[in-house]
Amino acid sequence: MKKTLLGLALLGATALAYAGTSLPMYVTAAVSDSARPAADKQRDPDRKPAELVTFAGIKPGDKVADVMPGGGYFTRIFSKVVGPQGHVYAVVPESIANARPKALDPIKAIAADMAFNNTTLMVQPYDQLGAPSSLDVVWTSQNYHDVYGAVSVFAVKGSSGPDEAAKLDAAAFKTLKPGGVFVVVDHAAEPGSGGRDAGTLHRIDPATVIAQVQAAGFVLEARSDLLSNPQDAHDKIIFAPEIKGHTDKFILKFRKPG
Repeated sequence: MKKTLLGLALLGATALAYAGTSLPMYVTAAVSDSARPAADKQRDPDRKPAELVTFAGIKPGDKVADVMPGGGYFTRIFSKVVGPQGHVYAVVPESIANARPKALDPIKAIAADMAFNNTTLMVQPYDQLGAPSSLDVVWTSQNYHDVYGAVSVFAVKGSSGPDEAAKLDAAAFKTLKPGGVFVVVDHAAEPGSGGRDAGTLHRIDPATVIAQVQAAGFVLEARSDLLSNPQDAHDKIIFAPEIKGHTDKFILKFRKPG
């Protein structure tokens, strides 16, 4: 019990320390970069990318995997943060690429853009997340629940969602350098619900993510309430008009022991 209380106290101290941390210039410059689409910048007030990148600790020279990058919102920002000495690997699951080849088009366009020429598209199964060299950061935002809940194109025939999510965690652990960071951002479900709502409401209990990622060997270093919303009752699908874009989200930062 004493160890648990100490751990909670340390997490609380970390959150407080972070709250007073100023944003590095290389982060603010990346977010304000003119090469980012206007549509992305319009989403910044809700998504708080500068604060999230600072919390993750991504810095110039880092090698980062943006897993399940969607349209590349964070991919572009990471590219600018890590700079010419770093690299960004936009990792699209094989199941998505096979079912929806056009889903690759936004990332292909980013990788072909000279403004983001330190970006590489990679199509891989969940258990083979990797890059040409060990990574500093593995990042996934608002998609862990899709894997866990085997939602649509995220599902792998013959395997359960929880098994595939566990494979993703193990692959992240393997490809990270000792001391590397794994960041998971997702929509929060009702406490104690586990993965019950992952495939329906597109939400997951953070406690379930924590337990699964820790089982892969990671240590939970910190969590942030930067994107929390106490007004979200966790009972609506994330696409419901009254909550879309403003769901209660959790941010977890895990570290590979080094």
